Amino acid sequence: MNVTVSSSQPIRILITGGTFDKEYDEINGRLFFKDSHLPEMLSLGRCRLSVEVRTLMMIDSLDMTDADRELIAQQCMATPGDRIVVTHGTDTMAQTASMLAAKVFAKTIVVTGAMIPYKFGSSDGLFNLGSALAFVQTLPPGVYVAMNGRCFPAGTVRKNKQTGIFEEIR
Repeated sequence: MNVTVSSSQPIRILITGGTFDKEYDEINGRLFFKDSHLPEMLSLGRCRLSVEVRTLMMIDSLDMTDADRELIAQQCMATPGDRIVVTHGTDTMAQTASMLAAKVFAKTIVVTGAMIPYKFGSSDGLFNLGSALAFVQTLPPGVYVAMNGRCFPAGTVRKNKQTGIFEEIR
């Protein structure tokens, strides 16, 4: 069963990596990427939306280059539908959202991520993903960052590294 959204196209989810998809290597004591957890998260959340998931890259956002951001923009522009969720690392998601807002028009794009890896069990990722899917269905065209149950237009948000939350730029 699919829920109908304002567009006849499925919601496109573009995966770029970030904390969302990190796993912990217990032997070496480091975080790494293997496969995306998005299909499992959608299943666990009992998502009944029509979605298409596409993995673009699996990198930490601190390692993201301008060429990586350009690829994200190109994929957003090439997506036939007008509703897109981008999973992204939290350290540079505001920067990517601002770039997308300058390049991609007439689509609703919501960038989201997690402060704690999904596989840790105490992650905010599932909540942020659910919020992003709700926001992408209800907001007008534009680019947004969805974190901590809040949604911010691109260019108006930053990650507060002292508190670990996203806040409006004043």
